[in-house]
Amino acid sequence: MTTETMPAEGQQAPAFELPSTEGRPINLRQFAGQRNVVLYFYPKDDTPGCTKEACSFRDLSAEFAAHDAVILGVSADSVESHHAFRSKFGLPFPLLADEGGQVARQYGSWREGTDGKPGGVVRNTFVIDKAGVVRRVYEKVNAAEHAPEVLRFIDSTLGS
Repeated sequence: MTTETMPAEGQQAPAFELPSTEGRPINLRQFAGQRNVVLYFYPKDDTPGCTKEACSFRDLSAEFAAHDAVILGVSADSVESHHAFRSKFGLPFPLLADEGGQVARQYGSWREGTDGKPGGVVRNTFVIDKAGVVRRVYEKVNAAEHAPEVLRFIDSTLGS
């Protein structure tokens, strides 16, 4: 069960600022009017499903860039963990450290722990246009097939 309601398509995306692998915080406002944003939440660095998803976005990163789209990966892992994951797999996009899960909660992408197990990030993706509006929400995505699906949506809906 997630802790907050997920923003709906057509709504303004919740603002955020998080530490990143870029050596500076990244916030959603910095892309306003300039870039579409693919904001993808994933459970954990360097795990099988998360690696497949990240590498799929990596392999299509030039195509996303051609559509004025920036890819931002978010998990509750630390910036240090993100640096190791990014380096190991040659990820060309920033990874954001949401260690307390605050942003994941804003996006309805945090599951509370149960039966003594810790909570964590839920695999969801949000496509946010240059005006900061959520244009597409993907819930419970298939990690291996997800990036091409997002790219097709951007190509057909947001263009270049």
